Amino acid sequence: MGPGVGRDGAVLRLDSGGPGQDEAELRDGLFLVAASDPITFTAQRIGWYAVHVNANDVACMGARPAWFLATVLLPEGASGDAAAEILADVRHACAEVGAGLVGGHTEVAPGLDRPILAGTMLGTTRRWLSAEGARAGDALLLTKGLAVEGTAILASDAGDRLEGSVPADVLERARGLLSRPGISVVPDVEVVLAAGDVHALHDPTEGGLSSGIHELCEASGTGAVVELEAIPILEETRRIAAALELDPLGLLASGALLVAAPESASEPILMALAEEGIRAARIGRLTEPSEGVLAVDAEGRTAPLATFDSDELARAL
Repeated sequence: MGPGVGRDGAVLRLDSGGPGQDEAELRDGLFLVAASDPITFTAQRIGWYAVHVNANDVACMGARPAWFLATVLLPEGASGDAAAEILADVRHACAEVGAGLVGGHTEVAPGLDRPILAGTMLGTTRRWLSAEGARAGDALLLTKGLAVEGTAILASDAGDRLEGSVPADVLERARGLLSRPGISVVPDVEVVLAAGDVHALHDPTEGGLSSGIHELCEASGTGAVVELEAIPILEETRRIAAALELDPLGLLASGALLVAAPESASEPILMALAEEGIRAARIGRLTEPSEGVLAVDAEGRTAPLATFDSDELARAL
């Protein structure tokens, strides 16, 4: 499987396979999953971020993160210590997800005002998933809540603008969201796949949950009905988004996992997540594509699910 909207990574078959095989045969073998993502929204802990967002993409394809490559671009005048600090964060995060740092590239590049890191994560699996596997009638589940990564970045990078309108303890908790509940969905994926039948997983990131749902629907050729009141939104997100006049649905959402599963599997999956201390909720269902991608508010009013030209984080910063 190559590139496409809603696809979290590429899938390459590693073992031998001749021409003329049908789809079922092609899905039986050993596969390499490859995902690539840069860190551009923040200059803090970019090595740690890069590993986790790429590991999330590989996990959503059904593979375990195994090998990471980092391309580190530093602004002119950066010290060797700056590179060492970034790569130390990379190694620390790789240890957290069970992957190894196997290569990459580091250089000083003109025209930059901050470090940039582009990462690639590789992993193997014998059963891969993609957003295209979602089906009309599936329950749509979401883990953790909105918007872990975007909220943490805003609390750090826009903290001076938030002082006075958001209590100091809320800002402090928001900065800690990177660790608790965390931006990694690798543990979420492990629980979900062990708990029941799953048709598709997707990692909503830039453009927030709304963009993630639209991507899932475009990839799978489905529509959706999303219950806005059912979406778990972190208190810190509500407070910070209100202060900056942002819509949480369009805010960088790494840390949440979208799950498309048969209705019969939804409750066992939610129970398994709860047993592991991972917050989750059923936020809607997938429908036929002719019905569109809709949102239902607390009063039962239906309208198209919002779309965003850019992430709310980019607009704020």
